[in-house]
Amino acid sequence: MPQKTVKPIPLHQPPQISEAAGLRMELAWVGGILFLSISFLVLLLGQSRPYSALVGTISINFLAMMVEALPFMLIGSLAGGIIEVFVPVPLVEKLFGRHRIWPIFATAAMGLTFPVCECAIIPVIRRLLGKGLPFGAAVAFLLGGPIVNPLVAASTAVAYNLDWQMVIVRLGCGYLIAVVVGILLSCKFSHANAVIPHMHGQISPCCGHDHCSANTQNTSLKAKLFHAAGHAADDFFSVGYYLVIGTFIAAFIRSMVPLEAFTHFLASPWQGILIMMVMAVLLNLCSEADAFIAASFRGVLPDSAQLAFMVLGPMFDIKLLLMYFGVFTRKAIAALVITVLTMVFLTTMALHFFFFHPL
Repeated sequence: MPQKTVKPIPLHQPPQISEAAGLRMELAWVGGILFLSISFLVLLLGQSRPYSALVGTISINFLAMMVEALPFMLIGSLAGGIIEVFVPVPLVEKLFGRHRIWPIFATAAMGLTFPVCECAIIPVIRRLLGKGLPFGAAVAFLLGGPIVNPLVAASTAVAYNLDWQMVIVRLGCGYLIAVVVGILLSCKFSHANAVIPHMHGQISPCCGHDHCSANTQNTSLKAKLFHAAGHAADDFFSVGYYLVIGTFIAAFIRSMVPLEAFTHFLASPWQGILIMMVMAVLLNLCSEADAFIAASFRGVLPDSAQLAFMVLGPMFDIKLLLMYFGVFTRKAIAALVITVLTMVFLTTMALHFFFFHPL
């Protein structure tokens, strides 16, 4: 009598971490260790009399920028958590998923009603692409949403002492660049050649929390608010990591580098713009907080250079580049990065010569 083969019960496998997510975690650990090491060295220098005044200046600049930026980052995180739980993705797809070009103009300004920062927008883009949102419209929302929203407008106004000209120019540039880049990329790319293959038809709107379960319709308001707060906490702490490091670097540069070192950039605006674009890519700041970093360079760098920092940062930085690899193909990422960098540089250069007054 043949014996029945008993199939072994598969053990529970831990969730697999993607290569991009693993690289982000490694970079986060390295960056955190470097930051703590440098901070500890600065603290030790502050104990010696020759450097005590310098360390005091760095501390004052750091705390001033952090106190100004944290409330807006908290508000942005709360808004993102509420949107994550209460805004249904099918509604957005129903409004924007039937055409190719005109949704680009609408989604570039969708941040006015869906105010999310660039740190929380990638999961939203994944779900919208899975629901059929055109690729060009998704790119427009990806670039414009973190800039063209009321939270960014408020934080920029506070950072620049209610200088509404800078607020309008920043939001206008963000919208213009988002629309142009979305249209240009939609002419060459689509879901078929821009979205990574394993995402076609397989993107789930579930974020991994309990409110994504099948009985979500029966979830109470209290439970939904609890989940929204959980999303907000996740965003706040993940973004706060970059904010603290970026603010410390900006305070360190502002305190260590004499103002005379920047004077020649006033006569060569393209150099100042390039420097601030590099800083925007490296600092990985949140769009609700980067205006306070840029404003610390008033009187040191041209307004066009500060604007380049505030426009490019929410559109492209290191953390966003790593996130892109979980959504788009390499060719689409290369085209997106090159187009964004070119557009930001040309736009801010044009504004320097035709709009901003000399410092």
